[in-house]
Amino acid sequence: MFKAFTDHPRAMGETYGEHLAKAWSFAGPLAAAAGACLLHGLFPFAFQTSASRRVRDLHDRMVVDRARRG
Repeated sequence: MFKAFTDHPRAMGETYGEHLAKAWSFAGPLAAAAGACLLHGLFPFAFQTSASRRVRDLHDRMVVDRARRG
């Protein structure tokens, strides 16, 4: 069972703790993006680019940076 907690982090070149911290570091910005989307739905004039900008930044952190590391 412990293997289920370590296989994926190891495949990403991280320990369980490192992977946990990195995943949690995405949670706040994702929650903020979700809030911006909810408010933008109610008030179309507000937060017109906030969510997409946060998602783009997170994509760069997750995918582009990983590709650079190889």
